[in-house]
Amino acid sequence: MLSITNILRCQSRPILQNSVRFFLRNWHKEAIPVTWEKPEIGWTKLNFDGSSKGRANKASIGGVFRNHKAEFLLGYAESIGKANSTIAELAALRRGLELVLENGWNDVWLEGDAKTLIDIIVQGRRVKCLEVQRHISDINLILLELDNFHVTHVYREGNRAADKFAQIGHHMKNPGIWREDPPDELLAIMKEDAQGKIVLRRR
Repeated sequence: MLSITNILRCQSRPILQNSVRFFLRNWHKEAIPVTWEKPEIGWTKLNFDGSSKGRANKASIGGVFRNHKAEFLLGYAESIGKANSTIAELAALRRGLELVLENGWNDVWLEGDAKTLIDIIVQGRRVKCLEVQRHISDINLILLELDNFHVTHVYREGNRAADKFAQIGHHMKNPGIWREDPPDELLAIMKEDAQGKIVLRRR
């Protein structure tokens, strides 16, 4: 009679192989193609992102503006002290909208990867947090000044440029703004976005 140990030893390999095959099959099956999309002619697109790290909630924001040719117009990044990820995302959008007004852009596509935040703004969902309410109120006041705008969600794989600016913000002592030319760390991402590179999102 086979011992329990031998039974497990005999069965472990096929069970493991079947599990690996199942994982790989579903891994490929559930991959979602994500790409950054250009705005229409005459429109300016803002991709924004907020970042909050560690137990200390060290937060930063970043964003990037591009035109219908995917040409870089402006980027921004800064550290904002202590904040959770929701506040960081809202601060990133608010700062981006302030720059929209400063630069006279009226037809603007706003895009971020925080779906809950996008739903709050688009659907007008009510929130209890007073600080979140304050940011949303500021954002809505600026949106009223624009001729046309729309707000959309994109997976993080389509928001890589904004994410990179937010990561840069963690290392900055003072707010930074880039005009005409992005920092070197962004060049490869900007080129891939302009070429319509598809990045697969794994669930």
